[in-house]
Amino acid sequence: MSQERTVQLRRYRIVDGEMAAFTAWWRSRLLPARVAYGFVLESAWVVPETDEFVWAVSAEGDGEAFARLDAAWAASPERAAAFVDVPQRVASMDLRIAVPAA
Repeated sequence: MSQERTVQLRRYRIVDGEMAAFTAWWRSRLLPARVAYGFVLESAWVVPETDEFVWAVSAEGDGEAFARLDAAWAASPERAAAFVDVPQRVASMDLRIAVPAA
């Protein structure tokens, strides 16, 4: 039996004209820091028509374990370092736990 994983779907509406800068920063600074913290990138997508950036990240364990890891990440110096000198490029976000369809 495989280890339980929790997946979080993250949908961001990016400020007009900032998608290229956002994705470059996300790829070079945020994603490596999150992966080093114990998260796994499941997928990432850009929706050009709506200026959305959608990605799914997972971690071992149930929803409570994910919430604990995510809270520790949010308070970590690694996350803070990833945001140093980065302007706000996310206009809005929606974060949801996702479950397999079948």
